[in-house]
Amino acid sequence: MKKMPNTLTDIKQKILALKGKEVNLYINRGRRKVSTMRARIEDCYASVFTVKSGLEEVISTYSYNDILCGEVQISND
Repeated sequence: MKKMPNTLTDIKQKILALKGKEVNLYINRGRRKVSTMRARIEDCYASVFTVKSGLEEVISTYSYNDILCGEVQISND
C-alpha cells in the first residue's frame, strides 16, 4: 500500500502539537552527513519553526518543506 504524502498544513499542525516538547531531530545535511540532536521546539511561524538545543541553547530554524522533502525528521520518543 502506498503511503499518502503529508501536506504542509498537516506538518504544521503536527509541529504545533509538539511545541514546547523535547524531540529528536535527524537532519540530512547532504553528502552522507546526517546530524542528530535532542531539542525543544520553541516557536512555530508561517513558513518556519525554531528549535533550541544543547547546553548553549543554540536556536536553529527549519522550514516545513524540509520535513516534507525528508531532509529533517522528527521523532518524539
